[in-house]
Amino acid sequence: MGLFDKFKKASAPVPEAVSVTPEPLVVYSPVPGRCVPVAEVPDPVFSGGMLGMGVGVWPTVEVVFSPASGTVTVTTPTRHAIGIATDEGMEVLVHVGMDTVDMNGKGFSYLVSAGDKVKAGQPLLTFSRAAIKEEGHDDVVVCVVTNTDEYGGVEVLVTGDVDAGRPVVRAAEK
Repeated sequence: MGLFDKFKKASAPVPEAVSVTPEPLVVYSPVPGRCVPVAEVPDPVFSGGMLGMGVGVWPTVEVVFSPASGTVTVTTPTRHAIGIATDEGMEVLVHVGMDTVDMNGKGFSYLVSAGDKVKAGQPLLTFSRAAIKEEGHDDVVVCVVTNTDEYGGVEVLVTGDVDAGRPVVRAAEK
C-alpha cells in the first residue's frame, strides 16, 4: 500500500446485475421478496392505482434492480424513487418505501443518473431497510407502469415469493 492509498476513501462494491432476458411490455421484479398486487400496498395513492398499475414487493435485499431496459427519466433529490422509459414507450416507476420522501435521502444511494441507458436487471439504487424501519416507514418497493392508460391492460403475472428479475407485470397492446 502506497502513502496516498491510505487517504483514498473506500467505495462500496457495486452489486452485480441479475440475469434477465427482456421481453417487450414486461416488467421484472426490482427486488427479491414477497410480491403483491399494487392494490395491497399500504398507501392509498399506490393502492388506488393513481400512479399506475403494478406490484409491491416486500424486499429481502437492499438493492433495486432495473425492472426494464430503457432510459432513466426521473431521479429524485431524496433518492427513493426512479423512473424508466422503455424503447417501446412504457413508463415504469420504482418507489422504495412508503413516505420515505420524509427521509431526505438518508439511507438511499443512486447507482445511475437521469439520462443513463439501463438494462433490465442492472442495479439502480441501494437503500437501508434498517433506516426505513427506524423512521417508522414500510419498506415495500412499488413498481408500476405509470402510463397504464396507453395499454389495453396491465396484468400482474405472479404473487408470492419472487426473485429479482422475474417477470411480474405484462402490459397488453390496445
